[in-house]
Amino acid sequence: MKKAQMKFMMLITGLLASSMAAAEYGLNLRKGVTDFSETAYEMHTFTLWICIVIGVLVFGAMIVSIFAHRKSKGYKPEQFSHSTVAEVIWTVIPILILVVIAIPATKALIQMENPTDEQGKRMKMDMTIKVTGYQWKWKYDYMDEGISFLSTLAQEHNIARQKGSGIDVNTIENYLLEVDKPLVIPVDTNIRFLLTADDVIHAWWVPDFGWKRDAIPGYINEAWTNVKTPGTYRGQCAELCGKDHGFMPIVVEAVSKAEYARWVADQKGEQAVEAEMVQTEWTKAQLMDKGEEVFNAQCATCHQATGAGMPPAFPALAGSEFVNGPAADQINLVLNGKAGTAMQAFGNILSDTDIAAAITYTRNSFGNTAGDVVQPATVKSMKQ
Repeated sequence: MKKAQMKFMMLITGLLASSMAAAEYGLNLRKGVTDFSETAYEMHTFTLWICIVIGVLVFGAMIVSIFAHRKSKGYKPEQFSHSTVAEVIWTVIPILILVVIAIPATKALIQMENPTDEQGKRMKMDMTIKVTGYQWKWKYDYMDEGISFLSTLAQEHNIARQKGSGIDVNTIENYLLEVDKPLVIPVDTNIRFLLTADDVIHAWWVPDFGWKRDAIPGYINEAWTNVKTPGTYRGQCAELCGKDHGFMPIVVEAVSKAEYARWVADQKGEQAVEAEMVQTEWTKAQLMDKGEEVFNAQCATCHQATGAGMPPAFPALAGSEFVNGPAADQINLVLNGKAGTAMQAFGNILSDTDIAAAITYTRNSFGNTAGDVVQPATVKSMKQ
């Protein structure tokens, strides 16, 4: 009996030691940088220990019975059909365990859905950000500041992921988790997120915030956060949203309130310049340079950097009769998309200047010989 007990204790000790070692390798949840993420971490740890205790008791009893009460030692099994006491015990105890887990879990979920302060009053939100998912990018609208921009996979990462790029992805830091324009938020600020999508179901997920929310077309989900620690936090679309689903990263930069105020001022200045540029007459060279940048960031994922496309879903632009045809037709297609195809509407996604530059670039690249240019003012007039 003593030998069996010693073996059992050695087994349990080994399991606990391996579990603690595994935690050092990041197999546990991360604590995150918000109150809610810490609550989720604590709830997970609390429930895990309950499961460990249950496992030790149940499997311990089984192992002791197997070793100490085996037939070779002359033990004979008891003969009975049922035990009312045992049935009551194994019904009541699990119910009590579930109640112990459910009470703090329910409080955490209520705080997540209906945040309240220490006095029990509904928490005031300091700012609101609308998040819209597109294939395969995110659009952020700062509702209080009037700032709006797209965030897509960084160009270097987009090129490296493609077959035949010749780039060693192991040399790229944060591979497939970098964007061209991150979401910037201030620390110590209650931020409401309104999440939706334009095409298919996406899911906005930053592990350090402790939650994720589905972004569903025609529906708005709500979430909130308050980041305490400045830093860069990364996530991904957590919904299988289609081809290239894995190339839809999220990067959030949490900065001080003073730094955030400077960033807002810079963004508003850029938007003012953009508004003026719409009325500017661009040269072909300027449009081509900007167009190549826009195309590689927004269009190359589907149509390829060479314009070869991936027929039939994504037709080739190189040598395309449509691209070499009337510019107005191509502008209309880019603005409004094409129903029943993978071509989405970019009228509310890209600026007039970006659209004009991208169209000019495609009409004068990949062997196309349209030779004309499209001005931002033309795009703006067709929107109206």
